[in-house]
Amino acid sequence: MKRRRFSRALLAAPWLPLRAAEDGLRIATFEVDITPPLGSPLCHGNVPPSKEILTPLLARGIVILGAGDPIVLCAMDWVALANQSHLGIRKAIAQAVGTTDDRVAVHTVHQHDAPGSDLDTEQLLAAHGLGGRFSNEALDRRVFQAIADAARASLGEARPVTHAGFGTGTVEKVASNRRVLGPDGRVAFSRMSASKHPQAATAPEGTIDPKVRLVSFWQDGTPLAALTYYATHPMSYYGRGGVNWDFIGGARALMDAAFPGVRFIHFNGAGGNITAGKYNDGDPANRAVLASRVARGMQSAWETQKKVPLSAAEVDWRARPVALPVRHPDGEPRLLAVLADDAKPFAQRAFAARDLVFIRRMAAGGTIPVGRLRLGSANILHLPAELFVEYQLAAQAMRPDEFVAMAAYGDNAPSYIGTAIAYTQGGYEVGDHVSRVGPAVEAVLTDAMKELLASGI
Repeated sequence: MKRRRFSRALLAAPWLPLRAAEDGLRIATFEVDITPPLGSPLCHGNVPPSKEILTPLLARGIVILGAGDPIVLCAMDWVALANQSHLGIRKAIAQAVGTTDDRVAVHTVHQHDAPGSDLDTEQLLAAHGLGGRFSNEALDRRVFQAIADAARASLGEARPVTHAGFGTGTVEKVASNRRVLGPDGRVAFSRMSASKHPQAATAPEGTIDPKVRLVSFWQDGTPLAALTYYATHPMSYYGRGGVNWDFIGGARALMDAAFPGVRFIHFNGAGGNITAGKYNDGDPANRAVLASRVARGMQSAWETQKKVPLSAAEVDWRARPVALPVRHPDGEPRLLAVLADDAKPFAQRAFAARDLVFIRRMAAGGTIPVGRLRLGSANILHLPAELFVEYQLAAQAMRPDEFVAMAAYGDNAPSYIGTAIAYTQGGYEVGDHVSRVGPAVEAVLTDAMKELLASGI
């Protein structure tokens, strides 16, 4: 088995030293500029195309070596990846570093002034004369390959890891639950990222996870990289054609400046029903304010982290493919009619195409991966789509005495994923046009999380 792993890695990177497969625990990090050219579709065509670049967009990742086949974690400053886009980039990275695609986790940070990619949907739209408005297929493929190439190149600079650090900090006055319930137990209004609803600021924060969690890797006393996790939609304002990484990217940049030499890689947690809407009315000045608040939480997590020795034997990756319940499995005729109707607005036809792709994928036996990285007694879960924060809180409750972090916004094919009760409460996030799964999804994902968190090294 060890010989097969070594052969695959050697084919992927023939210039690596012969002893590389036998070195102990090591990590390599990589970064790629994934800023789109001007005129590119942003947010799946739901906002104006790019007309200026306010900040670059980045893909950052880490390759963990020495614990079986390489493990790759990557976060992209794009709005979403779905279907063949998500599978394709994972396969490209896997081939580049000599591993299997089930050991590659790719997530988006979910900024909206950024591209998204779903090659299946783009191709379906193109077949109906709507190509190039949803995404830029040529750009997507170039970016995927560039990320894979960067991951491969990083292997030559892998550094030994002797310790890991785990920290938690509180982020104040950023996150709020977007689903504000009325006296009847149903959603009274949704608190969007920039919310001008008269009760947005006065309604309680609601169910959130105020904690930012940090995992760091060290070579003795030298920090090498840090992974951060925080659950919220990352937008202060958007839709004006200015490509940018918004306040989450701003917080990451502040950490870069505060700790030079450390690669900070940020993952969005289960923030599907979380926004900054209680504390943000869309004033552009709030972007820097929100960034500084998140950065303070990140810095607190860094300063309070506990370092522990970490060996390759204490690192484990497990993945479980899950089939998700389709919201409307019999909806194909209706959706085809919408897609073919030239009188319908583009956004409506694009949603129909996305729904069709998901229905067909699940009907054909398709699955979506749920992953778990174990680092000693700490766990990091990797889940798909715009997951409600209740899943993150449930995962932490399954291991109450251990460090548990979550990255959501993996394969975004299902779009919003609510809890079972949320589908009875109404609200935008569980509407037919944005949530492609039904209430049974909670049991499916909860079972997967329980199984993964129960599995040992």
